[in-house]
Amino acid sequence: MNKRHMLLLLMVGFVAITFAQGKKITVEEIYRGTFRTNSMEVLRSMKNGEQYTLLNYNRGNNSSSIDKYDYTTLEKVETILSSNDSEAIPGFSSYSFSEDESKVLLATELEPIYRHSKLGIYYVYDIASKSAVKVSNEKIQEPLLSPDGRQIAYVRANNLYIFNIGSGETSQITNDGESNKVINGITDWVYEEEFAFVRAFAWNSDGTKIAFLRFDETNVPEFSMDFYGKDLYQYQYVFKYPKAGENNALVSLHMFDVSSRNMTKIDLGNPYYIPRIKWMNNADYLSVTTLNRHQNHLKLYAVNAKSGSVNVLLEEKDEAYVDINDNLTFMADDSFIWSSERDGYNHLYLYNPDGEMMNQITKGKWEVTDYYGYDQNEDKIYYQSTENGSINRGVYSIESNGKKKKALAAETGTNAASFSADFSYFINTFSSAATPYRFTLHKALTGEKLKDIKDNRALADMLKGYDASPKEFSTLAINGNDLNMYMIKPSNFDASKKYPLLMFQYSGPGSQQVANRWMGANDFWHQMLASEGYVIACVDGRGTGFKGRDFKKITQKELGKYEVEDQIAAAKKLSELSFIDENRTGIWGWSYGGFMSTNCILKGNDVFETAIAVAPVTSWRFYDTIYTERYMQTPQENASGYDDNSPFNYPELLKGKYLLIHGSGDDNVHVQNTMRMVEALVQANKQFDWAIYPDRNHGIYGGNTRIHLFNKMTDFIKANL
Repeated sequence: MNKRHMLLLLMVGFVAITFAQGKKITVEEIYRGTFRTNSMEVLRSMKNGEQYTLLNYNRGNNSSSIDKYDYTTLEKVETILSSNDSEAIPGFSSYSFSEDESKVLLATELEPIYRHSKLGIYYVYDIASKSAVKVSNEKIQEPLLSPDGRQIAYVRANNLYIFNIGSGETSQITNDGESNKVINGITDWVYEEEFAFVRAFAWNSDGTKIAFLRFDETNVPEFSMDFYGKDLYQYQYVFKYPKAGENNALVSLHMFDVSSRNMTKIDLGNPYYIPRIKWMNNADYLSVTTLNRHQNHLKLYAVNAKSGSVNVLLEEKDEAYVDINDNLTFMADDSFIWSSERDGYNHLYLYNPDGEMMNQITKGKWEVTDYYGYDQNEDKIYYQSTENGSINRGVYSIESNGKKKKALAAETGTNAASFSADFSYFINTFSSAATPYRFTLHKALTGEKLKDIKDNRALADMLKGYDASPKEFSTLAINGNDLNMYMIKPSNFDASKKYPLLMFQYSGPGSQQVANRWMGANDFWHQMLASEGYVIACVDGRGTGFKGRDFKKITQKELGKYEVEDQIAAAKKLSELSFIDENRTGIWGWSYGGFMSTNCILKGNDVFETAIAVAPVTSWRFYDTIYTERYMQTPQENASGYDDNSPFNYPELLKGKYLLIHGSGDDNVHVQNTMRMVEALVQANKQFDWAIYPDRNHGIYGGNTRIHLFNKMTDFIKANL
């Protein structure tokens, strides 16, 4: 063992938890933030690579400042702006710089719409003149500074606009935007939820053109939800939601020339999905990613913005589906880096500007889990991967030819990096199941640790006074696979006694719950239950991620089949342990996990005595097109795949105690799923418990809601398991 590794191991020790018996954890403490970790504020690296900025926002008095810090000293260099110093600038909760860092776009009065989207009032602050200009008097979406910092493009009421900062004039680019009909420049509900982006427009590198997507939702079916609020009458919220097999929005790509105001529709051959657009370094070329409806045939196009001509750079095909990500990176000459599962694991590849593959950069029976960027000066690609085990994450560098790989931060646990703009430094975030988050500064080329920035020593010390137990990681041989598992035992565990078993899982395609990282709120709830005499177990079955393409995609066209088989088999095997009471086995989960726990207590009614399902899908026919059809194709093509694993089709199988929970304002997994499950159980004359949280969305939070929810779940577990 070399000295550097020894120092790292010693460093872990001073923030690791010593688990012991002590004070009982309570639901109130968990969901009022008693065990919340200190974190690094979101930092933005300055272009010089030597400094970074942080937002300091005081919600209490609505004041904000942007402060500049030095990487090497971690000391504050200056305050770039403060809302306290200007009556023209209200408190802002987020910000972004112009390309030359001379201006700052400030967001105020933010109002969430769906998972990622929001409305807000925005200001542009000129650092040199210390003056601020309001972009619009009305709330807008997704404003974006032009590369020269002179203009801002944004969306208001489904139309695209340009605001000239110098003149204060606003020009409207599109005119056909209409609620629940046509959207310009931002995505519809299903793109936002499943392709995870909202801004659907982009400036080219010299600010002469804007490319944007247009969504025609006219033929997309509407979904409505009643919101009860506090008034005399409830109100109805209506939005376009394409369920599996139904019509999606018709999406098209358009090019706007800023000076001539000429608008061009780009002919891509009517693609079904356009999940990404990204300009190349050459201002005349745009890259466009398209997918067919089954999402198993991807094309990456190069679009000539002057001529409108289109050519295919590369294609990806898969018998199941092709994942969408943001790893595409263009180098100075517009050669590019791409990630793919084509060899059975997710890896990085290098292509020339014409789309010819030059080489595979990373290789092995492990997966690249995050891509941080490319330093062209040093020919270094930085990434995160599972090279040190599928439940761990390490940070690495490698040259574009696939040689000289170096581990930069690979301590056992989860490492994640945030690099400076010029790749001189990175801040590493480390945690493990026993070590709360720790932040350290490193040299990018060598990985050398320069400074400790922040840790959670105070939380670690506080937890020593609580009744908690370590997660024990292992694998479980089930259905021909070694499945990752963790177990939490009572702190006063006695192997000669019998304990009830509560299993937790999510199980969705490509997901992971068994991971060597610090605890979240659910983990603390599990610790609380363990202190009450329960053994907690979590098993990642077939269909989950980070163990290769074949393991992940085996569930194709059969969501809920193999995953349920694995959970039932795992419960049976764990029940064979001498310290498990085989007559007291429960399972719970949320969303996909609720779909799983419901199926498990039905199809595994001889194994599970208790189940809790929170916000579950009960039929994939009710869920959205992009997610569902990616794994199931359409109901018209795969009716049995949908219906054979839909729990409300066999409610008569219920024998044990079942608790069903949903928020009535869930725009994602609609409460329709729970209502249909309830009706099926009622007509099967099966007794069960259920709860509806009025107006709460998929997260079921707000005020005391989480406390009420988890106390209800705790009482149910104690009474029935």
